[in-house]
Amino acid sequence: MHMTIALHTRLSTCALGVILLFTACRKTDSVNTTVTPVATLFSPDDNKSVDLSATAAVVFEWDAALAADGGLVLYSVAFDKTGGDFSKPVYTLPSDGNGLYTKATLTKEILNTIARLAGVQPLGTGQFIWTVYSSKGVNKVKAGMTRNLAITRALGVDNPPADVYITGTATEGGADLSKALKFKQTAAGKYEIYTSLGAGAYHFVSANTGTPDVFYTDVDGKTIRQGAGETAVTGPTKEVRIRLDFNVVTVQNTEIKELALWFAPVNGTLFNLDYSAGGVWKAASKPISFHQESWGRDERYKFRMQINDGTADSYEWWGSKNSDNSRPDASAPLTFWDLYLVDDSQYNYCFKFVTAADGANCDVNMYFTADKANYTHEVIVK
Repeated sequence: MHMTIALHTRLSTCALGVILLFTACRKTDSVNTTVTPVATLFSPDDNKSVDLSATAAVVFEWDAALAADGGLVLYSVAFDKTGGDFSKPVYTLPSDGNGLYTKATLTKEILNTIARLAGVQPLGTGQFIWTVYSSKGVNKVKAGMTRNLAITRALGVDNPPADVYITGTATEGGADLSKALKFKQTAAGKYEIYTSLGAGAYHFVSANTGTPDVFYTDVDGKTIRQGAGETAVTGPTKEVRIRLDFNVVTVQNTEIKELALWFAPVNGTLFNLDYSAGGVWKAASKPISFHQESWGRDERYKFRMQINDGTADSYEWWGSKNSDNSRPDASAPLTFWDLYLVDDSQYNYCFKFVTAADGANCDVNMYFTADKANYTHEVIVK
């Protein structure tokens, strides 16, 4: 008897659960997700112009929509290029309060992203339309009106790439992205590379794998642009230094015409170093002979680089960070040979050869490479 009652109770409980589940499903199916479209956009005004160099944020506001079930309505703001129909908006984001508020606060960074995604370059102006969608999370309804907005980007790149590489048929690594050559970062947003360029084309990328951000030099030869584009190179292969400043989106190309060892005792150069590859210059088996002075043997040297910035030739001098040095020995730190831009004086900021270099043949190698904490050089006594 008790077993029969227990079995009956269990069966009744299961049946009730099925009924409740079926009822719950029917209630979910009958939820009304209908909402009205937003009727009026309040701010910013139509044809508003926003200059991001003088704007911290812009607040977008509109009137409330109504839900058929009397519940909450969710909102999102959409942007498209002028002439678009929002079928593929440039950018969409929820309103403040995770979509619950009838306003959206767009920071300078978000507005810059919208302009950048639309292809607007730094200092350029893009024309946009914007509107608001209301919904219950599904079945979004577009507002009954749109407004026009002009966005002018500020100078510079808000988020410069962590790394910069050069690639393309004109480069030493060719068009193979995995062989792109890395720039050395010299300051926040600033990068430079010593390399060679031959006939072909090149551009810059933020990584040598995957799908990196792409940058190129504008037709003026002085401005960084973001997006698909390349710089053409004609004529014979040349050694160059390229400097990029993403803070002010500038490019500086300098040809390196000659690199020579300057020997202070003779107030002139002893020999040139030839470009090898990857930012390295070499001179092999060069005879070194210290200069006899009344007080002893003089071994001071630095380097003279002949450059051309596109207008005229000039010299840069690379030497020691110290205005004077003692002759190095086996205990000298590697930093002794680090290179710094110095003045053109005959004797100041010179290095000194090791004693064994006097009367010997030596290899002299200079490294202007991204993998070095500082540009440096070495003297190998043969």
